[in-house]
Amino acid sequence: MSPALPAGDPVPADGALPASAAAGSADRAFGVYLHVPFCRVRCGYCDFNTYTATELGGGASQAAYADTARREIDLAAGVLAGAGVARREVSTVFVGGGTPTLLPAADLAAMLTHVRATWGLADGAEVTTEANPDSVTPASLEELAAAGFTRVSFGMQSAVPHVLATLDRTHDPARLPDVVRWARDAGLDVSVDLIYGTPGESAADWRTSLETAVALEPDHVSAYALGIEPGTKMGAQVRRGELPMPDDDDAALKYEAADDVLTAAGLAWYEVSNFATTPEHACRHNLNYWRGADWWGVGPGAHSHVGGVRWWNVKHPRAYAHRLDQGMSPGAGHEVLDDTARELERVLLGVRLAEGLELAPGTGRVPEKYREAVAGLIAEGLIDMPAARAGRILLTRRGRLLADTVVRALTD
Repeated sequence: MSPALPAGDPVPADGALPASAAAGSADRAFGVYLHVPFCRVRCGYCDFNTYTATELGGGASQAAYADTARREIDLAAGVLAGAGVARREVSTVFVGGGTPTLLPAADLAAMLTHVRATWGLADGAEVTTEANPDSVTPASLEELAAAGFTRVSFGMQSAVPHVLATLDRTHDPARLPDVVRWARDAGLDVSVDLIYGTPGESAADWRTSLETAVALEPDHVSAYALGIEPGTKMGAQVRRGELPMPDDDDAALKYEAADDVLTAAGLAWYEVSNFATTPEHACRHNLNYWRGADWWGVGPGAHSHVGGVRWWNVKHPRAYAHRLDQGMSPGAGHEVLDDTARELERVLLGVRLAEGLELAPGTGRVPEKYREAVAGLIAEGLIDMPAARAGRILLTRRGRLLADTVVRALTD
């Protein structure tokens, strides 16, 4: 079960945005997120807004999904123009899920083609799709590359069969070298996603996964600590005592192991959980999120942000399709961020980046309101002292382990 949508004000039936969304829009990057909410099997730890065929019921056609998404893209173009938001070419497209590659490659290509026809793609645009290792073929990857995709992110999670079984992942880890080679042959950049802290995963298991990932020679690796979410199968297993709750100290040791192994292999961290071989291989779409750029999220449950206005779509694919069939916005709620909320988000997200967070942009100083907190964070070894004295928050490795502590200190 995916989490409930946030509370917010109703979205107008036509999806109209307040005029404030247009302010400064010409200077902000614009990305598009395309959510594909379908999975062959629901993983026990996952609380994303995804559905298997048996969960969908009538009225939510996987076969018609690309056409439905294109209708929201059409609506988006009208809404942005109507609000006076500057028309910009799309700099990044990210197709996530779910398992986007459960759809035929032709459907993913059609959605990308519609984004291109609607706004245009900037020169060198980054276009990513997520994929499970068992959901691609050499031909499908070649078709995606021919359509304009530049990057594929494989959900590896682990190289150890018993860890994958605990996560309810169904792919064969031995398939990873093949799918990475197919992607390379198609001309696509490659990212792999890993999860650490699964119940029953030993330190040796995690090192096996890291070394296997490095041997694939990916351009990018994401390494996330497992979270136990309420409403998931794994959450119920932990509540019943069938699985132990992941241990924070174990997670910290595994993060340090990831940092050691990935750094030694030439991947540098650029966000707490993300590592890339070069700055050019960092995920620019996610960097746009962390830097407060604009994006339109297409699909059930997708979130969007334009100029300090944030909104989210209805969750179920059936309700989503029905609203678009009626010529209505699929938006379920929205909020307009005030200056306090914007600053909170800037700190919350910016702290996590290796480029650091300027406390008072352009001044090179620490504002009075932050001085006591910054001094404490330096004393605890959580932030770099020379950078902090110049008004920039740069996490030490210990600080990366305690990034939430740093955020609380700066925002309380």
